[in-house]
Amino acid sequence: MRSGDARAAARDDAPRREIEMMKQLVEKTGRDTAVVQEVLPGDLMTNRQRAQLVLVLGALIAIGPLTIDMYLPALPAITAGLQTTETAVQLTLTGTLVGLALGQLLIGPLSDVVGRRVPLLAGLAAHIVASVLCVFAPNIAVLGGLRVLQGLGVAAATVVATAVVRDLFSGASFARIFSRLMLVMGLAPILAPTLGSGLLSWTDWRGVFAALAVLGALLIVVAALRLPETLPVARRRHGGVRATLRDYRGLVNDRAFVGLVLVAGLAMAALFAYVSGSSFVLQQEYGLDEQQFGIAFGAGAVGLIGATQFNVRLLRRYTPQQILVSALIAGTAAGLLLVMFAATGIGGLGTLLASLWLVLAAAGLALPNAPALAMSRHSEAAGTAAALLGAVQFGIGAVSAPLAGLFGTGSVPMAIVIAGGMAAALIVMVLVVPRASLGTVDRDLAVALH
Repeated sequence: MRSGDARAAARDDAPRREIEMMKQLVEKTGRDTAVVQEVLPGDLMTNRQRAQLVLVLGALIAIGPLTIDMYLPALPAITAGLQTTETAVQLTLTGTLVGLALGQLLIGPLSDVVGRRVPLLAGLAAHIVASVLCVFAPNIAVLGGLRVLQGLGVAAATVVATAVVRDLFSGASFARIFSRLMLVMGLAPILAPTLGSGLLSWTDWRGVFAALAVLGALLIVVAALRLPETLPVARRRHGGVRATLRDYRGLVNDRAFVGLVLVAGLAMAALFAYVSGSSFVLQQEYGLDEQQFGIAFGAGAVGLIGATQFNVRLLRRYTPQQILVSALIAGTAAGLLLVMFAATGIGGLGTLLASLWLVLAAAGLALPNAPALAMSRHSEAAGTAAALLGAVQFGIGAVSAPLAGLFGTGSVPMAIVIAGGMAAALIVMVLVVPRASLGTVDRDLAVALH
């Protein structure tokens, strides 16, 4: 009995020991400059520790897509329930994206100064409060304002998770871990509309926000218990607002970084045009009910996830830049097909969904590689770089989300915005990002992968 009790106690204590080991690795590499030059903390992690980290960070990142997507099946119901217009309801999505963009600009630099955990936990707490208040929103104006607050809270989880990956990994390892995070995060768009549809079968749209509050409460517990501080004091930024502005100026003056951030933002714009418009297009134009919409939306997310995981295999043979350019070309071509099918009605719903899924798959290849190339250029200010990256992504998304709605809620405006986002990303990649400046990064990644 005593030996059995000892083994059980050892098993129970294993997670705590792993957390302590991760803390020691971060502290060691933060103190020892020679170690920093040779290896990052993530390189010393066991496979089990990496898997645990991916799950925790993936869950934190996933709260963003869940907050954005979970209420999508309820958009027509919100329109009727609050006696407002479809465009006004779409602006509540824009409010979330605006909050995400502004929040990351503030929280990213803050996390470089005070560490990752405090901003993360504070942001999750703000998300919980905003979600509870959304349950009692009396009109569309109040709901829109609270969605901005939700976005601000979610921004902490998004930017801190990305910065944590950069604290622990770089180059090829960063690209691989980020692709794995896309897998975990990709489950959120699949599950969100389906979960929302399930909730709507026995409650109204307000119940969706109650569920988001519960999710936020669970995540704040997970983050507090399972995510150690990854930015030791020795590596934190100093200098206050002036240093933050200096960091942003350095990022903005890096043409390659700015170009890659714009590429990621424009690809995200195509994705958010689909997210904001698909509910009205598929339910009102093509007659799907809430449950059928959830299935169709989830099928598209499968293509996105599959592409992000295929990206890991492609990285063994090709550089991130090669994959990124090819994905943008394919996405632009698929977007043009989408416009044609939406405008002519050829093939009906089947061809529309097929071309949509091809665009999503192309985005799934582009989205891990553009951030990986951008973030690899600025390890000295990972939080600030992640903030600018996320702010541009969600800021452009905030513009694209209602853009299609301004010209109606049909399939053609949505298709035009989606195709335009992919085409613009390709143009920026070709004309703005200097190919020579990425050559060193690409070769380093290729060598590491082989």
